[in-house]
Amino acid sequence: MRTLRVATRRSALALTQTNYVVERLKQVTRGVDFELVPIRTRGDEIVDRALSEVGGKGLFVADIEEALATGRADLAVHSLKDVPFELRDGLTIGAVPRREDPRDALISRTGQGLFDLPPGARVGTSSLRRQAALRRLRPDLVVATLRGNVDTRLRRLEEGQFDAIVLAASGLHRLGLSDRITEYLPVDRFVPAVGQGALAVECRAEDDEVMQCLAAIADPDATRAVEAERAFLSRLEGGCQVPIGAYAEPVGRDLRLLAFVADPSGSHCLQLERTAADARALGIALAEEALRQGAADWLRPGRGD
Repeated sequence: MRTLRVATRRSALALTQTNYVVERLKQVTRGVDFELVPIRTRGDEIVDRALSEVGGKGLFVADIEEALATGRADLAVHSLKDVPFELRDGLTIGAVPRREDPRDALISRTGQGLFDLPPGARVGTSSLRRQAALRRLRPDLVVATLRGNVDTRLRRLEEGQFDAIVLAASGLHRLGLSDRITEYLPVDRFVPAVGQGALAVECRAEDDEVMQCLAAIADPDATRAVEAERAFLSRLEGGCQVPIGAYAEPVGRDLRLLAFVADPSGSHCLQLERTAADARALGIALAEEALRQGAADWLRPGRGD
């Protein structure tokens, strides 16, 4: 029996996501055992500064990719929104399983929704994209950086450091914390991060046996949607220094792609939409439109997710 070693971050959410993937794989494979390889990444060690200041979401992935590249692990489970559009040489995304809820969720101490919070209310989030969207919709709020795992963020809310926080609905669902959600923020006003709600199972591109196993848990709709979103991100060469969001969903045989780009301060933004059949071409075309409408200025090196 072959044992496949599965690399994962150590957080409760990461372990929950990884165990979900492993259970799915156990249902479709025979003669294979699985062993978790928990890894503490550089992103986990930096909890007092915004990701945009210290290297971006790739900090959650680099150490895990090192384990794959050196053979310490055979596959790895990531939140897809943390995976940079350029993977390490020799590695590939072998599967995108069924996607969870892609929306952002607001949790408030008083049970008030976003538009019921009083002026000056303090709202916490670690994402420049969410910060820009909040400032666009509620410029009278105080938006502050909030890092840490889900439990840490909820505790800081309960302690009164914030009046509300914004998190990914998918993580709350997976952790059994759906009842904590005050309000789901609609995708047409709060465009999700690229890949939000989806998982990426990464492996070595040359490992045919693992690739065959992963193909059995891939979801065609999720795979196609995130291909469009990541093509949009790739064409913009976007990272954590510029607020960017993109969300694709099936419309008949086509895909509808919503996209959001803002300048680093959040004072100017673009929201675009396009529908087409070819996922990658759709993402690139919408990115080109964003560049034509001014996003190129916000993406220049030296300009302040």
